[in-house]
Amino acid sequence: MGTILDITDPQFDSEVLASKIPVLIDFWAPWCGPCRMLAPVIEELAPEYSGRLKFVKINVDECPEAPAKYGVRGIPTLLIIKDGSVIATKVGALSRSALQSFIDGAL
Repeated sequence: MGTILDITDPQFDSEVLASKIPVLIDFWAPWCGPCRMLAPVIEELAPEYSGRLKFVKINVDECPEAPAKYGVRGIPTLLIIKDGSVIATKVGALSRSALQSFIDGAL
């Protein structure tokens, strides 16, 4: 645990909806500047939530189904899903402290 999984649309149900712990999803794309700014912040925080929160990334260009299902219009978009339901959403790049507050508020 503590690592970030790159997942695709076919993996979404098993990796996210069937997860025993809450999941933070980072909807991103390689051409997105704010996504590239957010990535190292997520990588830095992921180990701190090991066992309490699962981290996954979905490239919106390669995997359009999940973003469409959740109404993702801008990236980066972060969703926290628990027991199959969205419990928190943030759009845009976040600082480390803002991301930590977002996660802690949802957990």
